[in-house]
Amino acid sequence: MFNDETTRRTKLSSLRKNSLAAGALYLLTFVSIPTLALYGSIHESNYVVGSGPDTAVIVGAILEIIVALAGIGTAVVLFPILKKQNEGVALGLVASRILEASTIFVGVSFLLSIVSLRQSGAGADALVTSHSLVILYDRIFLIGQSLMPAVNGLLLGYLLYQSSLVPRVLPLIGFVGALLLIAGDIAVLFGFIGQHDGLTALTAVPIALWEFSLGIYLVVKGFKPSPITESK
Repeated sequence: MFNDETTRRTKLSSLRKNSLAAGALYLLTFVSIPTLALYGSIHESNYVVGSGPDTAVIVGAILEIIVALAGIGTAVVLFPILKKQNEGVALGLVASRILEASTIFVGVSFLLSIVSLRQSGAGADALVTSHSLVILYDRIFLIGQSLMPAVNGLLLGYLLYQSSLVPRVLPLIGFVGALLLIAGDIAVLFGFIGQHDGLTALTAVPIALWEFSLGIYLVVKGFKPSPITESK
């Protein structure tokens, strides 16, 4: 009995560490919020021929890299637990997070290329190239940091809903947020709304609320008792 109790305490301690790590990583992904302001200048038509520091864009790029790595971390930390519910879906979540991170790295490369053109004094000859790189960044942002979070929300929401590791209202918010975000992305792709319109930003609010609430819950409360946490 003593050994059984020790094993149980060890398991609970390990689960708590997992939930803390996952929650902290989810909250860390919100460090990219300032990029909305930091990237304001790079969308100006004459940015590449302008003067002044490129600090804001470089800081934004660093924040996005942090988000990409933290995103992968959330899926990796949760995988040992979620695979007990459905290993295939849990593996899909890891793959989805890695794909999301890859698109973020590509997008950052586009922006840093514009900075390099500006710093090298490419001048007016680089205007068309810089505009193309900004468009490419916006397009890959739509896929990598808008569509992929919706996919992540559906996968993780399913696993958490089925396992009851968190209150079921949380994954329900994730489902709603994912579907709304997908609808917004489709509307942008077909030109019904602009990618930088206020309405487009509103479609991302529920999925952001889901991830933030999940991060807070995992840090403060940890996982609820569940059959998969009792299995070996």
